[in-house]
Amino acid sequence: MNSFYADENIVSLDSFSFEEKFKNEKDAVIIDVRTLDEYKMLRIPNSILIDIYELNFFDKILELDKSKTYFVYCRSGVRSLTACQQMKKLGFEKVYNLRDGIIEWESEVESG
Repeated sequence: MNSFYADENIVSLDSFSFEEKFKNEKDAVIIDVRTLDEYKMLRIPNSILIDIYELNFFDKILELDKSKTYFVYCRSGVRSLTACQQMKKLGFEKVYNLRDGIIEWESEVESG
């Protein structure tokens, strides 16, 4: 595993594990932290966009229900790892990062 992803506070999952864990969580939410243009081009179905580059990123994160489980992804896993770290600092306990991002996603996608 790349040392960049070595954060003992964040669980980074490969594509298969991410999808399996998501399917088995009762109150799971998928968050895409990329830009709107990236989101429109290709995304995981039923994901919600919260762009990490937007000034109101933290406000939008704080509006989320901390009792739910969040699965976070971006293009390659870097922005989503940062988002997961910030969510943990804000008190979210159940946060998972898609380790290699949507570029390594092996399941269904949508666009438009």
